[in-house]
Amino acid sequence: MKLKLIVAALLAAPVLASAASPEIERLISAATPGLIAIRHDIHQHPELGNRETRTSALVAERLRKLGLEVQTGIAGTGVVGVLKGALPGPVIGLRSELDALPVTEQTNLPYASKVQTEYNGKQVGVAHVCGHDIHIAILLGVAEVLAADRKHLKGTIKFIFQPAEEGAPDGEEGGAALMVKQGVLNAPTPEVFFSTHVGAGKAGAVSVSRERTTAASDIFVARIIGKSTHAAAPWRGVDPVPAAALAVLALQTIPSRQSDLSLPAPVISIGKIEGGIRQNIIPGEVRLEGTIRSVTRAQRDDVVARLERTFKDTAESTGATADFKVLPGGYPAGANNSALVDRLLPVLKAASTTGEVRVANGVYAADDMAEFSSRIPAVSFGLGATPDGIDPATAASNHSPHFLADDSVIAVGVRAFTGLIAAYSAR
Repeated sequence: MKLKLIVAALLAAPVLASAASPEIERLISAATPGLIAIRHDIHQHPELGNRETRTSALVAERLRKLGLEVQTGIAGTGVVGVLKGALPGPVIGLRSELDALPVTEQTNLPYASKVQTEYNGKQVGVAHVCGHDIHIAILLGVAEVLAADRKHLKGTIKFIFQPAEEGAPDGEEGGAALMVKQGVLNAPTPEVFFSTHVGAGKAGAVSVSRERTTAASDIFVARIIGKSTHAAAPWRGVDPVPAAALAVLALQTIPSRQSDLSLPAPVISIGKIEGGIRQNIIPGEVRLEGTIRSVTRAQRDDVVARLERTFKDTAESTGATADFKVLPGGYPAGANNSALVDRLLPVLKAASTTGEVRVANGVYAADDMAEFSSRIPAVSFGLGATPDGIDPATAASNHSPHFLADDSVIAVGVRAFTGLIAAYSAR
């Protein structure tokens, strides 16, 4: 009922201004050089999920200097800042991620990461190749601009800086789910959430989905169990390798032939196969790990059941056995509130460097922003970040060691968020 009242009230209210006021524009321009410097600093010092100690300390210190009420230690390294406006109004939540990825950066930027660390027993590079450094700078910019204009701010803004969006280390909890579990949505509780994500696209171009934004994601592990033997005498054992190969081929029919294609199809990917220790020994076991991307809970449950049956039946047909499990901690599907998107579209259009907003379909990537948007009405928008001179169609994607995000989009993001806040608060 509360959600219906909020949306109805927003739809009934006019958007008083799509473009930022001259004072807000002045504040954004003044803040931008410092925000770029912060982004470069964070980019040079990336940290993996649940290990973002330096990054969270930087964020907390910055928010305190701006006069926000700051809470740290949520979900380990999470930070929350609360900015109370001088005027009555709604509680609005904004969210950014803090973590980087176990990727060795190959960009040749003057502020490129040179950080190395251990991850799952291996020495790896660490880099902000998903744009979270940009997201942090944008939200810090919003805090700076609104703190300077507090006398005109209606309501309360809750800034949530979340650890481990890319996933917690093995054996650990983390991310948005743990923040929610530890009460991040309480005291005060936002009635709406706004977030963004940068990616390949003309720098400053804005896109938004009216409904589904991201897919649900689950990790599965399957074991094909045979009987080890000498490679010269396969009949003395049970070879799990052909069974694993058959299973990988068979599961391709789940999305193409077994799923309801009146919905967007699920995506099943095998990302890791391992088994054996020597070329002349048939292994006793092959282990497969992969992901399921789905758009509804019913679709997810159907795919899980079909995957388990496929692995077990295929293994049995070769004389092997199989076990299958889905690991806990999967992400739900993310969704925007379509009524809010339609109402706030002029604000996003005014912020976009193209003067337009591309209304997009949801993507199959997963993002645990869905932990918030599944509980509270939300608008998440995409922000193109490909530097000029690079074709967005062939630009390196997020998670690539060559991923580039242009500094200019920081100001665009700040403009979009401050505009969304002003429009929503004016209802």
